[in-house]
Amino acid sequence: MNEPNKSTKTYHEQQTIKNTIKLREILKELPPFAADYFRGIEFTTESRTKLSYAIDLKTFFFYIKENNPAYKDIPVNQFTIDILEKIQSYDIEEYLSYIRYYEKDGKTYTNDERAIKRKLSALRSFYGYYHKNKRIDVNPAEQVAMPKLHEKAIVRLEINEVAQLLDNVESGEKLTKHQLISHEKLKTRDLALLTLLLGTGIRVSECVGLDISDVDFENECIKVIRKGGYEDIVYFGEEVKEALLSYLEERNQILPLPGNENALFLSYQKKRLTVRSVEKLVKKYSQTVTTLKKITPHKLRSTYGTNLYQETGDIYLVADVLGHKDVNTTKKHYADMLDETKRRARNAVKLREKQ
Repeated sequence: MNEPNKSTKTYHEQQTIKNTIKLREILKELPPFAADYFRGIEFTTESRTKLSYAIDLKTFFFYIKENNPAYKDIPVNQFTIDILEKIQSYDIEEYLSYIRYYEKDGKTYTNDERAIKRKLSALRSFYGYYHKNKRIDVNPAEQVAMPKLHEKAIVRLEINEVAQLLDNVESGEKLTKHQLISHEKLKTRDLALLTLLLGTGIRVSECVGLDISDVDFENECIKVIRKGGYEDIVYFGEEVKEALLSYLEERNQILPLPGNENALFLSYQKKRLTVRSVEKLVKKYSQTVTTLKKITPHKLRSTYGTNLYQETGDIYLVADVLGHKDVNTTKKHYADMLDETKRRARNAVKLREKQ
């Protein structure tokens, strides 16, 4: 059987294939009945989410094996479905407490409250499937309370910090001698990438997934694949347009490695940039900015969202542009700004004319 030509597949399709292959490998280590669950969510759940669930379930079942004497000598991939009813809610609570901080194979792992909530969500989804299909009579995962999340303040860059960041990308100011070696060749790409992130608020995964054909200069927009796998159109301004055009002059002179012909942003090795490589890129340039803030790709997204809301006062527009399916997600993140907008509007409506 001939292997499909990778260059004909979009980044999203390639990632789905990669995640599916990884999922199948993990399934070999999970109890056999777990395969039924993943078939059940096959067409309702993103491949990346399914893979995350599988990794979390693997951690859970191996925890049970190592900490429950009844399963000490039974391989995880030989567990039978009756284990789900034998596990009590307090077993799950102990597991969640354990993964907050633990050591395994010489490595240290930590999980904050958000990570623990995600892992409990995975267990609830898993148990819920078998309970809904009447394969178990009780659902102990549903009895475990979700962790209370402490809201984090939005961290965004000020105008001077954005300017300094982009200036340093152009000039190489404050980069190390080692970093300057590749800077001259990559600065046009780096400037286009960071300008795009700051000027559109797209996610890093959406950015690295862009193909050259996804950029429409005539209508000044890009086509992105959002979380959930749906297509969306995002518009950009003149600064983004100029940075992208400058980069494309260089990009069109590069011969990418096979399978990467369509990628907009290429690495030094002429492959499509990965999410991890963009995170490293942002970290490198963020260290040149005079600020106490920890600058990450998500902070660039927050910066755009904050600026857009300050300019428009339209939370629904911000939600749409950022690709939030539920405006309540946007409201939660920009609650302080919403409150300030409401405060400023308190005298906007006049009830009676003053005499």
